[in-house]
Amino acid sequence: MKKLINNPADVLIESLRGVAAAHPELSVDLDTSVITRATPKAQGKVAVVSGGGSGHEPLHGGFVGIGMLDAAVAGEVFTSPTPDRVQAATKAVDRGAGVLHIVKNYTGDVLNFEMAAELAEMEGIEVGTVVVDDDVAVQDSLYTAGRRGVGLTVLLEKIVGAAAEEGQDLASVVALAQRVNAQGRSMGMALTSCTVPAAGKPTFDLPEDQMEIGIGIHGEPGRHREPLAPASDIARQLVEPILADLDFTGPVIVMLNGMGATPQIELYLMYAEVAALLEKAGVQIVRNLVGNYITSLDMAGCSVTVLTADDEILRLWDAPVVTPGLRWGA
Repeated sequence: MKKLINNPADVLIESLRGVAAAHPELSVDLDTSVITRATPKAQGKVAVVSGGGSGHEPLHGGFVGIGMLDAAVAGEVFTSPTPDRVQAATKAVDRGAGVLHIVKNYTGDVLNFEMAAELAEMEGIEVGTVVVDDDVAVQDSLYTAGRRGVGLTVLLEKIVGAAAEEGQDLASVVALAQRVNAQGRSMGMALTSCTVPAAGKPTFDLPEDQMEIGIGIHGEPGRHREPLAPASDIARQLVEPILADLDFTGPVIVMLNGMGATPQIELYLMYAEVAALLEKAGVQIVRNLVGNYITSLDMAGCSVTVLTADDEILRLWDAPVVTPGLRWGA
């Protein structure tokens, strides 16, 4: 295993120290592994909290900032944060209008965020929750009951973060989050496994001439393994299941996401293939993201997310955002 680390047991805490050193606009609590804005949003606005196991950077800590998250809770690598840490984040960012929890559909995350919401509500904080379950690859997996929460999480955090920033109430933000979740789908693939620092070896064995279609962001197996194919065929195997699962009749936002070790030149090549397939299917792309946004440590591969975008979603998508992992607008 070759990694830029000291002790595998200290990767999270030492990474968070780096976040604190690099980004004075953020506040990092090393005791709870919670990242918040150094300057909170105005009193009376809904706060947005997300989190999960580390190893998916820039998700979630890289999306704390103006127009997105108020707090991100970091668990150990691929391990859900504990309820007390989620509760601490919720309490830290509550501005009196309630808090939205964005939770990826993994059993540990769902249970721990649910418990944290109950604890927060006992202290008088109103909590709304959306569970993201956009992965069309498999119905159930090693970590979930039901579909996994993957790439749509990034788009959802941007859109509902903007809604909360502009002052929408908690009921409206929750309804919007549920609508975004219902209108988006994702599918991913891997060329290589990832290596969890504590394990010191690849999560699964994938020969040089093989690829895994439908993987999860923790290296869970997907639909099937098959011989390595050209990018055009890989794009087809990602796009077709998405289109088969949901009728994308209006304008869409598309994210072509890298899994951590795929160079940008290959991601743009893949985006061209995906865009051509969607155009051929009559799907109009009006916004896009291409890059590494929800990763799986050092895995090579990519995922595709497609979201139907109505007028409100597009307006919120275009709202200014300033975070370490996602910047546009002014």
